[in-house]
Amino acid sequence: MRSIAQILHESKIIAIVGMSNKPDRASNEVGAYLKQAGYQIIPINPSYAGQTIHDETVYASLQEAADALASSGQRIDIVDCFRKSEDIPPVAREAIAVRAGCLWMQLDIENQAAADLARAAGLDVVMNRCIKIEHRSLQD
Repeated sequence: MRSIAQILHESKIIAIVGMSNKPDRASNEVGAYLKQAGYQIIPINPSYAGQTIHDETVYASLQEAADALASSGQRIDIVDCFRKSEDIPPVAREAIAVRAGCLWMQLDIENQAAADLARAAGLDVVMNRCIKIEHRSLQD
């Protein structure tokens, strides 16, 4: 398994599952930060599908986003989850299906069953960590 530093260094495309269009939400703030840091962000939220957040098209599902990327030979590197812990297993299965590199669960989000499933499929897994905080700490 790669370290957090390796994951962040080697990744370019981050799908943010549960991204909100409300500026006061953590998912929106983290998405803006990651985009400014040079990552390509892909908002995933069926409630906003077809709209844009931070000038990026919102997709209803990881599969829909992965299909759009496939046409240019790209894939999702990190699936960053802003969902309740109990909602993570289906996200993990979808991350596996689209061959993502990492399943990342934000602060206060942990689901061991989903983590085990993702690891067994070869994905790196990070739980209960904020990707923005981790990225920022590597910049110091």
